[in-house]
Amino acid sequence: MEGPQTPSARPGGGSGGIVTETRLAGSWPCASPVPLACRPPLCAFPARGPGLCVWSSADPEGQLLVLRGHRDPVTAVAFGNAGSPLLVCSASPDCVVTWRLDECREQALRGVDPRGAVLGTLLGKVPCVRYRPDDRAAAVCAGNQVLLLDVEARSVLAQLQGHQGPVTAVEFCPRQPHVLVSVAEDRCFKVWDSRAGCLLHSSPVLTAAPLLSLCVDEESQQLVAGCAEGQLCVCSLAESHRYRCVTRVDLRKQVESFRARMAGPRLCGWPEGSELPSADAPGRGDAVDATLPVLGLAPCDLAHLRGPDRGLLPAVNARGLWVGSSTGSFVLNLVNFELEAVLLYEDFRHLSIQVAGSCAVTSSDDKAFCLLTSMFGGEAALLEVDLAALVRSQQRPLLTTPLSVLPSSCVSPTSPLCFGVAAERRARPGGHKRAAARGAVRDQPLVFHSSVRSSGYAAAPHAAAFSPKTAVKGDRGRSSGRRNTHQREEYPSEKSVPTTLRKQLAVPQGPAAVCCVQFSGDGRRLACGLANHVLLVFGVDLTGTPAVFSGHDGAVSTLDWSHDGRWLLSASQDGTLRLWSARSREAVLCLGRAVLAQPVRAAQFYYLDAFLLLSAGPELLLLKYRVDTRKDEMNRYKQRSGCSPVFRLPMAGAAEITCLSAVNEFYSHLVLAAGRNRAVEVFDLNAGRSAAMVAGAHTRPVHQICQNKGSPFATQQPQAYNLFATTAVGDGVRLWDLRTLRCERRFEGHPSRCYPCGLAFSPCGRLLASGAEDRHAYVYEMGSSTFSHRLSGHTDTVTTVAFSPSIPQLATATLDGKLQLFGAE
Repeated sequence: MEGPQTPSARPGGGSGGIVTETRLAGSWPCASPVPLACRPPLCAFPARGPGLCVWSSADPEGQLLVLRGHRDPVTAVAFGNAGSPLLVCSASPDCVVTWRLDECREQALRGVDPRGAVLGTLLGKVPCVRYRPDDRAAAVCAGNQVLLLDVEARSVLAQLQGHQGPVTAVEFCPRQPHVLVSVAEDRCFKVWDSRAGCLLHSSPVLTAAPLLSLCVDEESQQLVAGCAEGQLCVCSLAESHRYRCVTRVDLRKQVESFRARMAGPRLCGWPEGSELPSADAPGRGDAVDATLPVLGLAPCDLAHLRGPDRGLLPAVNARGLWVGSSTGSFVLNLVNFELEAVLLYEDFRHLSIQVAGSCAVTSSDDKAFCLLTSMFGGEAALLEVDLAALVRSQQRPLLTTPLSVLPSSCVSPTSPLCFGVAAERRARPGGHKRAAARGAVRDQPLVFHSSVRSSGYAAAPHAAAFSPKTAVKGDRGRSSGRRNTHQREEYPSEKSVPTTLRKQLAVPQGPAAVCCVQFSGDGRRLACGLANHVLLVFGVDLTGTPAVFSGHDGAVSTLDWSHDGRWLLSASQDGTLRLWSARSREAVLCLGRAVLAQPVRAAQFYYLDAFLLLSAGPELLLLKYRVDTRKDEMNRYKQRSGCSPVFRLPMAGAAEITCLSAVNEFYSHLVLAAGRNRAVEVFDLNAGRSAAMVAGAHTRPVHQICQNKGSPFATQQPQAYNLFATTAVGDGVRLWDLRTLRCERRFEGHPSRCYPCGLAFSPCGRLLASGAEDRHAYVYEMGSSTFSHRLSGHTDTVTTVAFSPSIPQLATATLDGKLQLFGAE
């Protein structure tokens, strides 16, 4: 048979109409891979022998347009970008031909064989051709080089050489038509300037297998290359990033992770009547191929596919990537680099092709089109996928009670938080009662003086109501609870990235690693926990002699300032917890194994210094503490301060808690905790129970949770306080939104493969800083997936970082006991 059979229409859908096979053509040559091109509603594929077939899914009769002008089989095909006239280019070892489809249809209707324009001859095997965005030139991959051919003059505009292997794919940058990117079997990509005919950038070796496909997404400014073993390399196209690699995605691991999220147990907080996708649902078959070769890539828009409350910002989950492989197609989020949806062909029994040898994908609005050829048979099929229905069918439902750091209701009478406050009121000392009596309103005779505006006798006592906003514009002159001798200034949000090294200091207690650092709430002091068992407090400029706090028998692993700046809380690897007076440098409270059954791993002040929040083993403990600094010479070594347990909650699965985080700058009911089981759990202390849990938040246990707590010197949107970040060794940093408990973005530019490096939010909530093992600190912007600044000047691994709450200043600490201060230019 000279050509393929007329494609038959295949209406019907399966799985609620998510996937529909609209066309099927038989008598297909069995050689793979087969060159394909898809541009809705048109599809192009080679016919048996030297010919090219074009069909339209909008044509009810499904008539094929066969273009014959080659002597050898077609090895590459591509559609033009302009709508009129619509061009298609086909290439074979003997020649490269460009066709005008409208003229070809007219010639076919008159019974004349369609004719095209020959652009080049005898170029050898051509695996890929692409039109320039203006359709005036075409890039042709021929061996180890890329030829740029003029469509009008039919001449060679540029000859780009430099690859060490056959070029497999090429793409133009839409915003810079003269710039094109190519990938080859040498496992590298190169960026070319076609006007100058020169090389702009050459990447190192990216994967262990040859690169097969390429996609340039200008909206997200990212370049994605796919290889034969299911690896995706994502690189940044931003001018300042110099095409640096953002991340590498293993498609097989992503499919396994997606199945685990979908088939996991129901968590508290999800709707009772909602059914999560089961393992038998589409997209979750019984097995995953060892490798998933990336056969086709196409950008898609995810902004309108998710509900309005699925993310913090509309732009966060706007861009996606449609990935076509041999056993399925996948929707990859280009922001958090996780799968939004999985479509395995074997789960849709009505499809004629279960294993594809070639794949071409494209996306338009909420529809996706896949042109497949069978790996073992002689068929080609066109699939129409309802992308919106596919994505929404494989998403978890929203929480029944939306979570928020800012409380939406008053404290419940049965809440542990209410119990602690009530106990404090009942246990007020006599001195407090006398002070309250002195402040009470008494009946006194009125005194009238001409020089006195008001006697104030009949004035009601003033009560300061709490507002969850940490700073409000225009309230700079309003007095706060603490007396400040300086005027507060708004934290600058623009051009406030601290990148200039201002000060470097070695800790005076010898060469000891700095485990943790934190600024006080007013930004005037910096506390450092060292591995040699001491805690140091410096001035903000690291000048002068630091205050030394000694008493621990192990490395200081955690420290926290109280909201009023009077107390310091520290936890050590010796399993003890100590509360220090920042003024006298004495430990006023010490909790050890005599009080706690298990060693303390993490601790902090909570609820505006009303409680101590700590973790011991698998339990989260809420303690009410009292501080008594009076001295008794007869019992000077006896601890007068004390604490009492208020509430305790176990983590799911009795997993040991590795870290915790809660807001102390304003009243909040939520506490975040991470465990050895790689899960992050949200506790609601107002209700006294676990509110939700994220299973498998990282591939390794989380060693730090960092919340966007803001600052008294900065103003943020209320929704921004729901952001928090987690980090794990070897798994980068992930940004989460409490309202959805979804990973909204991933940051993987900093190397942290062996040592747990810390991270911190800036007061404005726009930046995220992280330590790294390559003697650098990295600063990320919330709107980018790669780092914006790489801070040098360190002499060892950067273990921890901290932003000043009052000025654009970043403190970093290293493993060899050095402190660095970076300021804005």
